[in-house]
Amino acid sequence: MTISAFYQIFGQVVLVAGILLLILLSVTLILGRMLIEKDRLVFPKLLLFTMDVFYGLFKKFAENVGVDAKIVDNIGVEVRNKVNEKDFNKIKPKDTILVLPHCLRNTECEAKLDTSGLVCENCNRCVIGVLKNKGEEMGYKVFIIPGSTFLTKIVEQNSFKAVIGVACFQDLNLAMMKLSNFSCQGVPLLRDGCVNTKVDSRAVLEKMGVRLKEAKKLAPKSSCSQDPDKRGYF
Repeated sequence: MTISAFYQIFGQVVLVAGILLLILLSVTLILGRMLIEKDRLVFPKLLLFTMDVFYGLFKKFAENVGVDAKIVDNIGVEVRNKVNEKDFNKIKPKDTILVLPHCLRNTECEAKLDTSGLVCENCNRCVIGVLKNKGEEMGYKVFIIPGSTFLTKIVEQNSFKAVIGVACFQDLNLAMMKLSNFSCQGVPLLRDGCVNTKVDSRAVLEKMGVRLKEAKKLAPKSSCSQDPDKRGYF
C-alpha cells in the first residue's frame, strides 16, 4: 500500500468517525431535551456515558448549532437526578450531606471560614440559615462552601452515602460527575454568579424529604434585598 493510498483510507475513516460522532452528539442532545421537556428518561446510562466522555465537545457542538451551552449541564443534572432518585430515597438523612454554595449568603454576612467551609451564625438574613437549620434538625450534615477544593476535603474527611448539592448548572453537573460513586441529587441555582444568587428553597427542602406544605411555610417568600425588612431569596 502506497503512502497516498494509506492517507486516503485514513481520511475516509476520520470522516466517517466525525459523522458518527456528530450523529451521537445530536441524538444525545435530542434525548436530553426530551427528558427535560417531557420528563421521559431514555437510555440514561448511554446519555451519561456519552456526555461525560465528550463533555467538552458537547459544549462546543451546542454553541456551533446555536444552542445555549448550558443545556449540556442542564441535561447532565436532570439525568443524574433521575438515575439516582430511587437509591437516594432509600438513604437516611444521617448518611447524607447537604452542600450549599457560599454565594447564597447575604452581602452583610459575617460568617467565618474554617476548614469545612463557612460557619453560619444563623443571622436569618438569607436562605442558608433556613436550609441549614432544617437540615441539621433532620440529621443532615450541612456544609457551606466557597469552592470545589472544599468539596474534595469534605469527601476525604466525612463518611456518607448520598449528597444534596446546590450550585450553578455547570458546577453542579461537574460535582455530580465527580461524586458518581454516591447517590446525588442536585438543585440548580435560579440565578448564578458570585453574589446575590437565588435558589428555589422549596425544591431543596423537598429533596431533603420535607413535605410540600411544610416546605412552603419554611421557604422565604421575599426577594433578596439589602433592606432588613425584606430578607430572603424569593
